Amino acid sequence: MLPRRCHDLVWSFYMERLPYIDEHAISVDASASETWAALLRVMCKDPQDPTTVPFGFVLDEARPGERLALKGRHPFAVYRWVFELDHLAPERTRVRAGTWAKFPGPHGKIYRALVIGSGGHRVAVRLTLKRIAKQAKSRRASAA
Repeated sequence: MLPRRCHDLVWSFYMERLPYIDEHAISVDASASETWAALLRVMCKDPQDPTTVPFGFVLDEARPGERLALKGRHPFAVYRWVFELDHLAPERTRVRAGTWAKFPGPHGKIYRALVIGSGGHRVAVRLTLKRIAKQAKSRRASAA
């Protein structure tokens, strides 16, 4: 077992050099601030606290209106999921969700086939993006 300090350095090294998996995007008819709020409502247990991300993730970075980066790991994978908001027009924002991951060892290879190869990851990310767009739209409609 590595000492805690050394283990943190190894963890940091892997988070910096994860292989790119994919990126998905959706355009939302809402401002960047409205879309950011929708992103937090979908991804966080407490939308006022970006650290309350889903099980299996920890908050890596939160830049309001711009970027929400999550990271995580378990025995079969080390991963990063990054949401970036692109301002397209005053009331239009694109949300991009990029994924980076490493799947070490033979169990990781099997896990990658189950999660990425099966298309399950793609479906989950697209559904998440649709939920974000729906949240932004419903909040916008209720404000009108």
